[in-house]
Amino acid sequence: MAIRSYPTHPKSSVGQNPSLDAAYRRITWRLLPFLMMLWILSWIDRVNIGFAKLQMLSDLKFSETVYGIGAGIFFIGYFLCEVPSNLLLEHVGARKTIARITLLWGACCVAMMFVTTPAFFYVLRFLLGVFEAGFFPGVVLYLTYWYPSARRARVLGLFMSAAAIAGVIGGPLAGAILTGLDGVNGWDGWQWVFLLEGIPSILAGLVTIFFLGNVLTDRPAKANWLTPEQRALIEADLARDAEALGPREHGVLASLKDVRVWQCIAIYFCLVTGYSALIFFGPSVVHDAGFTDPLTIGWIMAAAFLFGGIGMVLNGRHSDHTAEVRLHCGVPAMIGALAIALVGFLIPSSPALAMVALAVAIAGTMSAIPVFWQIPGRFLAGSAAAAGFALINSVANLAGFGAPAVMGYLREHTGSASAGLWLIAVFELATIVLILAFVPPATPAGERRGTTGAAPEPA
Repeated sequence: MAIRSYPTHPKSSVGQNPSLDAAYRRITWRLLPFLMMLWILSWIDRVNIGFAKLQMLSDLKFSETVYGIGAGIFFIGYFLCEVPSNLLLEHVGARKTIARITLLWGACCVAMMFVTTPAFFYVLRFLLGVFEAGFFPGVVLYLTYWYPSARRARVLGLFMSAAAIAGVIGGPLAGAILTGLDGVNGWDGWQWVFLLEGIPSILAGLVTIFFLGNVLTDRPAKANWLTPEQRALIEADLARDAEALGPREHGVLASLKDVRVWQCIAIYFCLVTGYSALIFFGPSVVHDAGFTDPLTIGWIMAAAFLFGGIGMVLNGRHSDHTAEVRLHCGVPAMIGALAIALVGFLIPSSPALAMVALAVAIAGTMSAIPVFWQIPGRFLAGSAAAAGFALINSVANLAGFGAPAVMGYLREHTGSASAGLWLIAVFELATIVLILAFVPPATPAGERRGTTGAAPEPA
């Protein structure tokens, strides 16, 4: 059973009503900046281990395999707690859920500075996954309450570009902390990384719970910062979108048994395999290419993530404009996979070209991710979307455990990252194969509606 061919966006949804477009712009400016800031903090706290590794392994006498397991075990906790967290958001609302998640992951990040043994390392990384579980799929679900499908890819691309911003900020920041604060107060540079990058998340969680009751409104109907006319326009537009998409699954248990959910899991698993390898071993790959200064490594990774963020936004906008999803997800993933394989070949012989290939790999992989989330939204709604989005993200993110563990093992036993990169490239290349097998193109009528109804203005 393949994910069925779907009608695309209602003609009136985008670019046909200036008042409606103005209402959506107001929503975007109200919600997205703070959600993006939280995603930046989340991403920095999740992946700063890749930079801390440059000092941490030698200081604590950890092997590459220990690091790979510790980096990846985050996703086991993520897997176990993501569906319950997303269902909780459906019942208690976005603000309370996001505040809880942010406070706890910040505290866990700070606690990482006290790691001394592999067991302690594993426990804290596992707990970081437990605490952060639900944030990303929760935001994806939350945005479906506010935007119709015609606007969602560009909004998700904008939100998820925060991960690229985190890479641009986090790389140089971690490099500067590693080199500038090493030995201050008797602490190593990697300890300062966890302390200084965890505290902002704790503060953001406190701000969310105490000061943002009127910002993170649960639904458009409750948004007193929209005018009554804007609320009516948004509600009517969302209703039109739901009608255009046709019958969708609303039951939680039925969604978990839906074969289409598991097809989406397989697709996303391949994407996450490539992405997790790049974020957790990207700094090590740059180091292997001959760039040994932590600050230099940080700036190189920042440049790569900058291209990734640009790709996310532009690919999401073009996907909405053309009402096409499958190739806008599959083709960037294929480019990313080929570039990952090329990095493996170029590291020993051409460091400069290897860094260009690494930037292309990150840009291609990141560009595919926001468009992917359009696919399950075509057949899930309500509580089924809460459970289905979380299930897809949590199960597929088990690749985030496997990929770093395998990369660490192969790097330790071969002395190079190349073998691991080639294996990861095969998995990511399977993304486009699975998309072509399971996701049919939109109907011709739907494509015409999307093309005429889409407009290039920002969401």
